[in-house]
Amino acid sequence: MKRRAAVIGLGHQALEDHLPGLLGSGRAELVAVCDSDPDALRTQQDALKVPGFASSGDLLDAVKPDFVIVAVPHHAGRTVIQECAARGVHVLKEKPFATSLPEARELAEICEAGRVELMVTLQRRFNPLYTSVPQLLDQIGTPFLIDGQYTFHTDDPGGGWRGDVSQAGGGCIIDMGYHLVDLLLWYFGMPNRVLAELSASAVPEGGYDAEDTAVIQLGYDNDLYGSILLSRWMAPKTEKLHVVGTRGSVLLTKGQVQRLALDGTVVEELSRPQAPASAATAQIDYFCRVLDGERPNTSGPDQHLAHAAFVASCYASKKAGRYIDPKEML
Repeated sequence: MKRRAAVIGLGHQALEDHLPGLLGSGRAELVAVCDSDPDALRTQQDALKVPGFASSGDLLDAVKPDFVIVAVPHHAGRTVIQECAARGVHVLKEKPFATSLPEARELAEICEAGRVELMVTLQRRFNPLYTSVPQLLDQIGTPFLIDGQYTFHTDDPGGGWRGDVSQAGGGCIIDMGYHLVDLLLWYFGMPNRVLAELSASAVPEGGYDAEDTAVIQLGYDNDLYGSILLSRWMAPKTEKLHVVGTRGSVLLTKGQVQRLALDGTVVEELSRPQAPASAATAQIDYFCRVLDGERPNTSGPDQHLAHAAFVASCYASKKAGRYIDPKEML
């Protein structure tokens, strides 16, 4: 029997990933949708042939789903999680886990008290290209340099709630940068020092305070160090993680991962151009397996306290003008 799932929040992420992922799932079925925008709600109700609700609380009470996919603006996530935990409904939440480290701690307690599973969506963890990286890293000797970049151009980098720190929790670091942060913690663990520079000035007099561009320097006690460039103003669209070691390097880009020799020639290469969307379905099916006791939840509140601490250390570093140890923030 399939798990009954609802989607709360019908923005870009739901339309591009979560709804198609549910429709392709062999372990879950869509039973309801929710959004505060009546036009968006009506459109998806009609297209998907499921009931729609303007209030998440009304959906939870009327439909009683097994779990919900929460894809709401960052500041609205806490309320929905509280409503779900109070009713024993599990949560698959669009990143980030929380808008701040204190909120992350509170949400972890709320989920534990309500005895609900919460898993943060990170589709890259369900893409074989990204899961193959640790094996390739084992073949490049001792890694000592990380070069990460995630950039794209949007004409209005501070548009809507994403440009307001009080609603979003931050800008490109906590939002799009969360993916690169996750890769760093997944592959290398928490760094010992973080130094961040960030700017909200790509559009003069733009009226937003959430950073549109950031450069993060980081280091580990084992002599591994590097930098990450994040921007929602800088073209062309680029997503890469280049790790250099004593015997070669690994270059991860969207759709491809390569192991390179010291002179830059390709030793081996994996690509997956045809199936990027399947990661959303794989993630949903995995969460169903978590609920059925067949898999561990490796992207739950406990793990994402580390993500929240890393993000918080970036903002603390900018404010203090010095390196911050994110481990001391946990």
